[in-house]
Amino acid sequence: MALLEVNHVQKIYKTRFGGNEVQALRDVHFSVEKGEFVAIMGESGSGKTTLLNIMAALDVPTQGSVTIDGKDLSKMKDEERTLYRRNHLGFIFQDFNLLDNFSLEDNILLPLVLAGKKYDEMKAKMMPIVKSLGIESLIAKYPYEVSGGQKQRVAIARSLITAPKILLADEPTGALDSKSSTNLLRQLRDINKQGQTILMVTHSNVAASYADRVMFIKDGEVFHQIYKGDMKRDEMLDKICDAVTVLMRGGEDDEQ
Repeated sequence: MALLEVNHVQKIYKTRFGGNEVQALRDVHFSVEKGEFVAIMGESGSGKTTLLNIMAALDVPTQGSVTIDGKDLSKMKDEERTLYRRNHLGFIFQDFNLLDNFSLEDNILLPLVLAGKKYDEMKAKMMPIVKSLGIESLIAKYPYEVSGGQKQRVAIARSLITAPKILLADEPTGALDSKSSTNLLRQLRDINKQGQTILMVTHSNVAASYADRVMFIKDGEVFHQIYKGDMKRDEMLDKICDAVTVLMRGGEDDEQ
């Protein structure tokens, strides 16, 4: 059985007074195996952020279901979803989402603090992660004392501290320069090779080329998928660029 199953998901938002409806997702259906690295791409308004929020247990579908490791998120009560999200899902955000008045160590440990873990147990889980990410010497500092790339590595450490079933990354390179972006993507790839399942939403063709599979969302549906297979990364990048061109031309055709 697949680790993640998105089954014919539809999401309709109603305006404040219920006069109009906006269909963000029409019929999204796919699965993700344990250990996969999947990138999700699409133009603004395509529905990819809505899809990410539903997979992250931050929202529920109007129709359809999302199951992770056999558990249907939409059937959980709000409190159950909150606990599941905290204990089983990891998050990396474009703007890092670090607390400036907390040290980097405190930011990393926050999910375990909220879970009521003891400090010795938290420290034992944290140290191998920060060593692997090369930030062991920084954890006493505060977010405003380190670079954007270092902040994002702290965010990765925080996302991994609970040993999540799935790591969800929302435009993780969006606030980074090219060198920091490359370092981050290589680290995500290394983390994935250790068995971590990753789902990444991105606008970047280069970022997507690090994934095993790229899924394109258009008008609330899966428009196209590319599987890396035996391709080298530069070949994968060429395929992605071609697909993005077709996607954009499709939008231009719709306007004519």
